[in-house]
Amino acid sequence: MREEYLDAKIVGKTLANFRHKKGLSQEVVSGLADIGRTHLSAIEHGERKPTLETLYRICEALGVRMTAVVQEIEEKMDNKNEEK
Repeated sequence: MREEYLDAKIVGKTLANFRHKKGLSQEVVSGLADIGRTHLSAIEHGERKPTLETLYRICEALGVRMTAVVQEIEEKMDNKNEEK
């Protein structure tokens, strides 16, 4: 079992990358996800980790499956851990 914790910066960057690929603003995604734009910004900057509910809402707003986002986060976490 890994001892590392989920890296908030990796979560945030991954969500921001998906948002950029869709060409959507934080304002649009936060509105569709029914969360505050400042909350989404804090998540994307790695200042906060989203709850499972919030992650689901963001993924729905982005039109991507949550499993795809989680898979990408896991891959980035694995790469980070391999670098250590």
